[in-house]
This record gives sequence, structure tokens and C-alpha cells, in this order.
Amino acid sequence: MATFFGEVLSVYSRAVEEDEEELEENEEDEEIHKELEEKRKVDLQWSPEVSESLKSGNKLQCSDFILAVGHNAARFLSVYVLTSENWDAVGHASVWNERSRPVTGIASEESACVFYRHKSNPSVLICQATCYLAEDQLFQWTEKVFDCLQHRELNVTVLSDSSVAEYKTADYLCGSSAPFLRSLHTAAFHGQPVCQSLEQPNIVTGLPAAVLNHCEVHRIATVVYQCYSDVTGPDSVAMETFKPALTKLGKSIQLDPSPSTDVFLKFVKTTKIQSNLYI
Repeated sequence: MATFFGEVLSVYSRAVEEDEEELEENEEDEEIHKELEEKRKVDLQWSPEVSESLKSGNKLQCSDFILAVGHNAARFLSVYVLTSENWDAVGHASVWNERSRPVTGIASEESACVFYRHKSNPSVLICQATCYLAEDQLFQWTEKVFDCLQHRELNVTVLSDSSVAEYKTADYLCGSSAPFLRSLHTAAFHGQPVCQSLEQPNIVTGLPAAVLNHCEVHRIATVVYQCYSDVTGPDSVAMETFKPALTKLGKSIQLDPSPSTDVFLKFVKTTKIQSNLYI
């Protein structure tokens, strides 16, 4: 470039450097996004026997799949079903997100997603899911789990916790009858739910909703039983509310009619109430 005095100057363009910086930043952002996506993938880990069967192209022959979402639903299964020695832990899901971290081996009680299979009737599968699944992980979990199951003659039962504060009704006294069950089911479900249907405008959210939508699309007989409770944390009364849902399954699931006090104390932790003034 020539100046007014005829001097030739070398021109340095900032645009080139800025373009290069933007390109580097975009590449770094893409790399970070890829790492996060990889980290947030739902990782299913099965027992060696199940893994070998799946690798051979064989899906799990499953007639009944019972999914418990939430601490009361999961502990209901622990107290009334899994206390017998008829169940084997056959897998678990590892999840990483803002509220859950992956664990080695079988997941911990507070962040668990564990699968159990009946020893004498391997077609019955149970899953306890107490870990938090982010919105971007719900579809992943549902797709990966159901991709491992054969869909023919599959029946799915979902037990779910919910706060009665989220229940919308014109009857303001409804909360006094908590805990109570409400149900939603797919078009392929031809049985009779053990409770009345969930009234509008109430909705099912989270993992139960993801499973219900998946099963509706794939025409899998599915029913969701949502327990509305006014107690936060583990509660024996809320747990018992789920009993009719599994009694309906008949011989597929054997419920312990009267769990011992020791079993209840193991899974139902009482919270000590402390004064605001004295600690």
C-alpha cells in the first residue's frame, strides 16, 4: 500500500488472525462438546452371561419387565420382592450428569440403576432406578434398555414416585387421602389397571414418560402406576401403596406378605427432626 508520500508499506490484516482465532475456538468448542456427549452417554453393563448372549445377537427373553423409578418405588421392590434369594443382579447402568456420577461395580443405593433377573423364571426382569437421568439421557436409556429386550409378548409395569403437591385437582381435600395411585397405559395394554386413570391436566414426566412413549410407538403393553405421596423421603405407607400393582401380575412376581421389621429398618431410614434453635 502506498502512502500520500509514495512510501510503500506492508499491510497486515487483522481479519486473517481473527478468522484463525475463531476457527481454533470453534474447533475447541466442538472438541469440548464431543467430550461432554461421550461422557453423558448411558453405559449399560451386563453380567458375562447376558453380555455373551447379547453379542451373539440374542435378545433377553422377557415376558414381564418391572421398572421402579424413585426411592419409594425401588425400596418397595427391595422390601416386598428382592428379599428372597430368587433374584440375581445381572446388570446396571452408569450415568454421568450434573447430579449423578458413574460408579464402579454395582451402583450405590443413592445413585442406582440395577437390573435383576428371576432365577427360576428368567423371563421376569426388574430394574430399580433411583439415579437422576437428565433430559438428554432419557431417550438414550430407553432405547438402549429396550434394544436388549425381545418385544414379542412383553409386558411392562412402571412404578413411579411423585409429590402430591404436583397433583392438580379441583378437590382441595384430595391431598388428605395421600398416598394414592393413578395410572396411564399404552393402547397395547388390554388389562384392567388396579386404580383409576390419571386425570387431565396431570402428566407423567421423566423416565416413566420416556418409557411410556417408547412403548406406545413400538406397541408394547405398558402401564405406569404413579404414587402421589405427601411425605418426602422413604415411607413405608407409600411403599405399600404399590402392592396392588404387582399383585395383579400373579405368579410372575411373588410378594412377601409380611416383611420383617429388620427388613423395613434396613430400607426405610427415619429422618431425625431437629429444632431450628437447638442443634
